Amino acid sequence: MEPLGIAIIGCGPAGLAAALLLARQGHAVSVFDQFVSPGPVGSGLMIQPSGLAVLAELGLAAEVVARGARIDALQGIEEHGKTVLDAPYAALGVPHAFGLGIHRASLFDVLHEAALAEPRIAIHAGHAVTGSTCGAGGRRLLFEGREASAPFDLVVDASGWRTRFDPSPKNILPFGALWASLPLAPGDPFAGNLLEQRYRRASQMAGVLPIGMRSGGAGPEVAFFWSLKAEDYAAWEATPLDEWKAEVLRLWPALEGLLARIERREQLTFARYAHRSHPAPVGERMIAIGDAWHSASPQLGQGANMALLDAWSLARGLAEGRTLAEKLRLAAGWRSDHVWLYQWVTKLFTPLYQSESRYLPAIRDRLLAPLSRHWPARGIQAQLMSGLFGFPLAPLGLALPDYAGLSASLTIAAASGEPQS
Repeated sequence: MEPLGIAIIGCGPAGLAAALLLARQGHAVSVFDQFVSPGPVGSGLMIQPSGLAVLAELGLAAEVVARGARIDALQGIEEHGKTVLDAPYAALGVPHAFGLGIHRASLFDVLHEAALAEPRIAIHAGHAVTGSTCGAGGRRLLFEGREASAPFDLVVDASGWRTRFDPSPKNILPFGALWASLPLAPGDPFAGNLLEQRYRRASQMAGVLPIGMRSGGAGPEVAFFWSLKAEDYAAWEATPLDEWKAEVLRLWPALEGLLARIERREQLTFARYAHRSHPAPVGERMIAIGDAWHSASPQLGQGANMALLDAWSLARGLAEGRTLAEKLRLAAGWRSDHVWLYQWVTKLFTPLYQSESRYLPAIRDRLLAPLSRHWPARGIQAQLMSGLFGFPLAPLGLALPDYAGLSASLTIAAASGEPQS
């Protein structure tokens, strides 16, 4: 394969994974990020089997698992104590399979450290990309307050759903979420291997996700989140913190000890989400991946995983196509069906958990919850949760990670007393 000069916009999971994969193919990769010190934004996320398959191919699965928290199931309970979501990874029928809760900083650190060790990758901080121009010599990036770049053979847009290269409406969702990373304490009433959620209809949701331990951290943490409409954020800012905590505790009293660790409003970050797909993810000498191509609510926990699959597909397309146009067409084509499927599934499921509807939560609790406990719905639910619905791995030449080996490494680490969540 003829080496290319490739520019990647964005230093998130999509951009860093793509940089590693493309550099290992022999390409010269330049990553541009708007922040002076690139780093993660947000709290916790889920690494599903689909995303872990890519990390395994990168040789980073064991390191990521060691920094995260093994998640064996998702559990959701409505305000009166009825379980309305019970989704164990065991229902996949894959021995030892699990999900992984991890702080965004931990995933970033693993990918960033690997990128810094790769001589074919150059990371340029403080470069806010405002656009690009394409000519006979390649595509140049335009920057805020800087001269345009040299021409690149290919530009990869991994800048997220706020990308400047998609002029279509962003379709920002009405519900966002408050997030905080909080330390765990002995005796906390949370299962260390579950993503736990509590619902009041679909208008209020609280959740606790174990996210392991960050490098240099004092101990294991959890990500706490609380759903909130964007239009209500200003009112939340004006509400005394103790009054808001009392509202949360009316839904989930066991959170009292955890909420006591939120002493300042600044510990909470409000996140917005958009449900959108770039109408033309492939252009001349350019391709969008991750949230720059497609974004959705975090309800199914697929964002980082879809980004990792996109990065892998791009690398495979560059390896197998004959012309650059064909390479990019293949890369997008292998992912298009899976992307379309999860965009629609997320669009259908999100209102069951985040909306003002009184009827949809009733359908969720009285119809879908009982059905999900039986075959084949139980297996389908596990496939959806794991990112494996639609069989995305085989077309990309990927296989499930070695869960037996990863599980054994966690057991050995725990027995030796190494820091684990």
